[in-house]
Amino acid sequence: MKKLPVPPEADGDRVDSFLRRYLPELPGKAVQAAFNRRDVKLDGKRVPKDARISAGQELQIFYSDIPEVDPLSVVYEDDDVLLVNKAAGISVEPDSGGGISLTELCLRHVRLLNPESQPPAACHRLDNQTCGLLLFAKNPRSRDILEDVFRRRTLDKRYTCLVRGTMKPPEATCKAYLVKHAREGRVSVFDHEVPGSRLILTAYRTLSQEGQLSRLEVHLITGRTHQIRAHMAALGHPLLGDDLYGDRAFNRQMKAQGKLMLCASSLCLDTQGRLPALDGVTFTIPCPF
Repeated sequence: MKKLPVPPEADGDRVDSFLRRYLPELPGKAVQAAFNRRDVKLDGKRVPKDARISAGQELQIFYSDIPEVDPLSVVYEDDDVLLVNKAAGISVEPDSGGGISLTELCLRHVRLLNPESQPPAACHRLDNQTCGLLLFAKNPRSRDILEDVFRRRTLDKRYTCLVRGTMKPPEATCKAYLVKHAREGRVSVFDHEVPGSRLILTAYRTLSQEGQLSRLEVHLITGRTHQIRAHMAALGHPLLGDDLYGDRAFNRQMKAQGKLMLCASSLCLDTQGRLPALDGVTFTIPCPF
């Protein structure tokens, strides 16, 4: 059973929308089954899924066949930082797609121990469908330090991805120019400088050949919006599962529609002694694909 107090920002929401947002760890079929069994209660009274909730009420959902899952996977934490393994399909900040954001999950995590904790601030971004390591600052001092680290790029960040085809050569550093189209939510990549473009440098090495796919380790020497996705597509090797820059027919053939095979799998920082517990430590996670 889960007990969920209704916060002010959820006032007026439908019960089913609230559960999807605040219990992302539960499969939708488990939530529907709970409604079918009349195992969802508001202030102790059974309610249908379209009932409206008010701030200050308490919602209860009963389930027995679904294990307790923590949607926030913490890799490392101290008084200054929170490093988490972001799951694919969750946005870093609240957006129009709905659902609870990673920032909200981190806030819920830190306030379980200290209700007066400041909201953790994301120091960089990952796309909704990209999984992997994401770093949050827990106080203004660490936020300033980490923003400086990412701005100066005194860090080593590596990604693992699956791309279509065989890389020739198997290892290289590639140079191109990227133009961001903010309104369209995408970028364009050119092999020469054009008005409004910014230099991008992407290094890759082939880890393995897997049939029609290559597994790569990618090192972002520059860090631009959608750099890996757009640059690899421009090289003729789109990421598996990328329907924005990639090959939709190939994604369907490989049964990977909407499943972007991109993971931020390694992170090492140099804060120049300002956060000594982090300096020179390489954090890694296993790639889920």
